[in-house]
Amino acid sequence: MTETRKPWHGVIVATGLPFDDDFTIDFGAYGENVAWLAEQGLHGVAPNGSLGEYQTLTREERDRVVETAVANAPEGFTVMPGVGAYGGLEAERHARFAKDAGCQAVMCLPPNAYRADDRAVLQHFELVASVGLPVTAYNNPVDTKVDLRPELLAKLHAEGFVVGVKEFSGDVRRCYEISELAPGLDLMIGTDDTLLEVGLAGAKGWVAGYPQVFPEACLALYNASVAGDLETALPLYRQLHPVLRWDSKTEFVQAVKLGQEMIGRRGGACRPPRQPLDPETEAVVRAATQALIDAGVR
Repeated sequence: MTETRKPWHGVIVATGLPFDDDFTIDFGAYGENVAWLAEQGLHGVAPNGSLGEYQTLTREERDRVVETAVANAPEGFTVMPGVGAYGGLEAERHARFAKDAGCQAVMCLPPNAYRADDRAVLQHFELVASVGLPVTAYNNPVDTKVDLRPELLAKLHAEGFVVGVKEFSGDVRRCYEISELAPGLDLMIGTDDTLLEVGLAGAKGWVAGYPQVFPEACLALYNASVAGDLETALPLYRQLHPVLRWDSKTEFVQAVKLGQEMIGRRGGACRPPRQPLDPETEAVVRAATQALIDAGVR
């Protein structure tokens, strides 16, 4: 019997959010992008994450983004919104809204208003987990200044607060330590440019940026990586890496949105404080993306 996919397993796309030139959200285009990603065979979306510029959204906008994703998600297609917030009560509130809207899981950053200690991190995730949806932790120590170290993740998992972790530290070595300290905690690839390495380390999912530009190739790469099929994965990884590496750079949102526009999808502008790519950076991203398009990569 085929095992039923857990909602946070597979390729979950961290969706960008298209803004018009006046910085209002193009909800129609966003809904179309969600539906298109499902048609491409991907497994779900993670709205209101870093790629979705959640820090610039009002509470009402975040709610409507979640509602739009759910409305355009076919049966079996995961909607796992980010519930990152400065405070635990606000994160809990976003998680409760996600549950009421029909989401299957949520993704949660640690508290990021200050460099929180372990007690604060534990309480933060306890509040979010109290809503009753599965919670995947999002470890992004560069941006949040709070590192969900392997031993802290093991504690969060042992307490029943998290089921998985999007590992964005870029340190593949810790993936093995996580699996040793918390064997039941599902490892999720967090940086597109460590996909192969973390996939080989036992990942169960990928919270991904670039599948919204090259869905077919990224899905094939993910499947080969987690299967340990290096003959298929390695040449494809080398081919895609000139764009995948932008997922770990400061300009990742602008780079992915540019890629979306280049394949005929709606990427749109970014809200301040993000600025358009400078001409030199845009030329590099555009050239890398165009080379793949010219090679027939989809």
